[in-house]
Amino acid sequence: MSNNMIYIEYRFTVQPPEPASDILIAQLGEAGFESFVEEEDAILAYIQKEDWSMDILNDIDILSNPNFEIDYAFKEIEQENWNATWEQNFQPIVVDDRCMIRAPFHETMSGVEYDIVIEPKMSFGTGHHETTHMMLQHILQLNLEGKVVLDMGSGTGVLAILAALRGAAHVDAVDIDNWCYVNAKENVARNQIDNVQVYEGDVSLVSGKSYDLIIANINRNILLADIPAYSKALNKDGILLLSGFYTEDLDMITEKCKINSLKFVKNIERNNWVAAKYVN
Repeated sequence: MSNNMIYIEYRFTVQPPEPASDILIAQLGEAGFESFVEEEDAILAYIQKEDWSMDILNDIDILSNPNFEIDYAFKEIEQENWNATWEQNFQPIVVDDRCMIRAPFHETMSGVEYDIVIEPKMSFGTGHHETTHMMLQHILQLNLEGKVVLDMGSGTGVLAILAALRGAAHVDAVDIDNWCYVNAKENVARNQIDNVQVYEGDVSLVSGKSYDLIIANINRNILLADIPAYSKALNKDGILLLSGFYTEDLDMITEKCKINSLKFVKNIERNNWVAAKYVN
């Protein structure tokens, strides 16, 4: 985001927060909002003033869903205050004392093995969300030297970037969203990674390819539909990391994997979100 633009900031409070928050962010993204900050009790959403109108929320279906209570207020962010607002809300994170995820305006921290710079725009995956955080933890535990990796639903590209830094020979990063595709390419270049190839598309791009590790942080229904394709694309003794679903969905995901010759190894849980590891 440039500091010569004026933005409109919306502050949403959502009860109950899940799964409404993720749906709200997705629908706001389709309406033209380009950045989001998830606070403990609210979601901040930003859109350029030139792209905004008073009826911008008219087509956001979840706002009228009786199962959720969503309140909001909005205000204009003066351009001279924009950088301060963004920096205040986007804090760097450190995963397992080994991997730092930060924005370009943050200073690096000494002692971390992996220093990843992410400009998130409206893409998913800064490490702040539980699923991204847990997937980063899983990747840190794996030996990826010389491995071929697939990151499905790559968002900002942060998981693909860490896989490359962990020694992967090649990484394919795939996302169906054009904004994520563009953003991931920018972040790969920003981190000077030359062995990550970013694609715009869905699981059909995997046909005929093979991988040692497949990472998929999407949502339950897409995972259930795509697990057969992941199984076919995994090399012998390959690893599948899945996240984007809740604790109560783990049995369903594991059963689908079992049907497709994938064995459950372990899972991590964080605030009712799960990231699970399977092998073939």
